[in-house]
Amino acid sequence: MVEPVVLVHGGAGNISINRVEPKLVGVCTAARRGYKVLISGGSVIDAVQSAVQYMEDDEAFNAGYGSVLNVDGEVEMDAIIMEGRELKTGSVGAIKNVAHPVDVARLVMEKTPHVMLVGEGAKQFASEQGVPDVPIGQLVTKFAKESLEKRKAGSVSTTTELGGVGTVGAVAVDAQGHVAVATSTGGINGKLVGRVGDTPVPGCGGYADDNIGAVSTTGHGESIMKFCLARTILTFMEQGKSASEATLDGCTAMTRRVGNTAGAITVSNRGDIGIGFTSERMAWAYQEGGKVYSGINKEDKFCEDA
Repeated sequence: MVEPVVLVHGGAGNISINRVEPKLVGVCTAARRGYKVLISGGSVIDAVQSAVQYMEDDEAFNAGYGSVLNVDGEVEMDAIIMEGRELKTGSVGAIKNVAHPVDVARLVMEKTPHVMLVGEGAKQFASEQGVPDVPIGQLVTKFAKESLEKRKAGSVSTTTELGGVGTVGAVAVDAQGHVAVATSTGGINGKLVGRVGDTPVPGCGGYADDNIGAVSTTGHGESIMKFCLARTILTFMEQGKSASEATLDGCTAMTRRVGNTAGAITVSNRGDIGIGFTSERMAWAYQEGGKVYSGINKEDKFCEDA
């Protein structure tokens, strides 16, 4: 038997000090929510979906409400969900006008023979499945508008997600060693219309395999895609590295090979945890038993009662 764990991240990057507290509160709440689902009889897929749904509703994160804007000032989102037993996967790219892209990703996994739907096709499918339409302006925050203006003025890096408010993700393992992952994002601030990043690509933004574990990544999407970061971390684990070693080594190897920074969270099929990032900060939290652990700087490991 394995000790159930739900581990989440709220994005890696140059997170400004005034965004630290909201992100820490958000990831701790998301971890608690996912863990409650898991220990109340929900599956690992239910747990990671629930945790990500919460962060998609929290404007502290670049996913769902609070997503960054493309060059035209619109929200286009990516998401993936995957379970490790049969490698079932669903994802969406550049989808508009939905509150929870992770929900649509799960519908793609369960209701279609496909892995990924994008753009207008993804939105049409979502509507056919009864997913509520959300006016595009309802997903746009003041912070996102200001960030796009700064990006166009050249005062914000093109390789940093909204000044560090990045992709969200969750991984989970249950008592039987089954694993799952969900990752969701608004992408990169000021991106071209139609850009799809690493998040919805299996092996890049996330991957889950009951034979090894589950990984969710965050950071500079194009670099993560080139390196297939999520699957690389699991390969390191297959080669004998611990979840912790594989996660940090994978992120470090990516940064050395293709540049830019990344972060990742990992849980093995035995419940071992990995948290690593080459960026300045990455918000993370997990619940295991009656304790919630969290951090955002490299040396952090806060602990509180659940």
